Amino acid sequence: MITRMSELIPRIFLFKYMQCHFCVNNATHIDYKDTETLKKFLDSYARIGRKRTTGICALHQRKLARAIKHARFMALLPFVAS
Repeated sequence: MITRMSELIPRIFLFKYMQCHFCVNNATHIDYKDTETLKKFLDSYARIGRKRTTGICALHQRKLARAIKHARFMALLPFVAS
């Protein structure tokens, strides 16, 4: 017998809905030179965070990935954490 309502709801619907950081701030361009903002979306191994964990929409996730890769190429961000 099911006693709790949470047992009826699949786990995928239990996470909190996050709004996109860039949509909330009306950012049209993600600058690769703004390393402080880009570092927020990197994990401890300097990998780009997933869309699900960062809460970024698909459009800005693609722009963010492009900006991080460009900043890595220009030696503003590390490829691998030391």
